[in-house]
Amino acid sequence: MQVLGAAVVVAGSVAATRGDSRVVYGPMVELGNGTARVYVDIENGAPVEVGVMLTEEALEGLPNHHSEGGVTMPDGHRMFEQILQMPADNPTPYQYVALGWNPGGHEPPGIYDRPHFDFHFYTADFDQRSAMDPSRAEYAAEAVRLPEAEYVPAGYVNPPGTIVPFMGNHWVDPRSPELNGEEFTSTFLYGSWDGAVIFAEPMITRSFLLTRPDMRQEVPVAARHAQPGWYPASYRVQWIDSLRMYRISLRDFEWRD
Repeated sequence: MQVLGAAVVVAGSVAATRGDSRVVYGPMVELGNGTARVYVDIENGAPVEVGVMLTEEALEGLPNHHSEGGVTMPDGHRMFEQILQMPADNPTPYQYVALGWNPGGHEPPGIYDRPHFDFHFYTADFDQRSAMDPSRAEYAAEAVRLPEAEYVPAGYVNPPGTIVPFMGNHWVDPRSPELNGEEFTSTFLYGSWDGAVIFAEPMITRSFLLTRPDMRQEVPVAARHAQPGWYPASYRVQWIDSLRMYRISLRDFEWRD
């Protein structure tokens, strides 16, 4: 399997229970001077939210353009990635989270070229992601094979130049504030490959996280899904002062076919 960087596992999955509900955690990975991990909040067998927890220290000591361990992306920017594993008890269709740190952002210039994190919640497995390899003869055809309209959330479009090897083909909402003259702080993308939607992606700037926000934003949901399951209708970016942690989560799950 080829991934962009390596996850450092420093703890296993644990669970915290509260009555008939529970919160389960994936393994921790090192990030900056702190750690990151996936959590899933479950009630009566259904997900309430699934997200990534970053400790306060995770936003400090992050790699820069000259640090070892990153990769150079097609537009020349540097990216450092950790793979966050899901807990074993996971009712969502997401198989892992690819957390990317972009110290100089990425294209298009003037919009996403700010230091930020990508949180790719993948429904595609590792083998599918590894097959997004430009050296494969099928790569070009698979990259441009788009999902049918009913599988794409309403309003989302696939601009030219958004295909990234070992990651996927990106879809954006042209109504997003940063695409209409406002400063990029947080946004929500989807991704596809070979005719299927394969990830949901909150994208958050480091500077916005440092304001210790508490924001929730509804997101469009596709009319149909190739894989039936629980899918979110919103995402939230939140600082939890009592835990000294940031949470970036998918929420408001509904069962979709």
